[in-house]
Amino acid sequence: MSLVKPSDIPNIISVMRLITVIPVVYLLVVDEFGWALLLFVAAGLSDGLDGFLAKHYGWQSRLGGLLDPLADKTLLVCCFLVLGTHGLIPLWLALAVIFRDMIIVSGALLYNYRVAEVEAAPIFMSKVNTAMQIVLVVAVILDAGLMALPEALIETLIWVCLATVVVSGAQYVWIWSRKAIANGETPD
Repeated sequence: MSLVKPSDIPNIISVMRLITVIPVVYLLVVDEFGWALLLFVAAGLSDGLDGFLAKHYGWQSRLGGLLDPLADKTLLVCCFLVLGTHGLIPLWLALAVIFRDMIIVSGALLYNYRVAEVEAAPIFMSKVNTAMQIVLVVAVILDAGLMALPEALIETLIWVCLATVVVSGAQYVWIWSRKAIANGETPD
């Protein structure tokens, strides 16, 4: 009897992506940008694969609903931290990304324990924000070691990323505050 069922495959892929954060961070720290980019892209492809498998075969689970975004956010936040501390992106942007995620997670936990169970459903602007974060990380890694990109491109990506961080974070606060109020909970 096998301990692993086919329906576990998406979760296993998410766990592997979470583990991939360690070598990606290490490779960025030691300026091995080509290898870091290769692993970052592989992690991105694995995100698409586990999502496809979960949806196509009906292998979605509550655990997968937690593991998948955890793996994605961990990878992105760690990349932003390393790139920020190396001066490849502004540290204030890395901190803004982290602050946004902390507000969303804190709000979700608060809502979950004080109002009702949270059903994770990313809003459109959050998906745009994630896409912008990925594009910025890829561009910065490319620029840092593989091929020079126009400074104006990197600068534009930084500001667009910041705008999506602020707008998506504000939207989450607005939406979930309204839901809490509608369910009879008032902010303390």
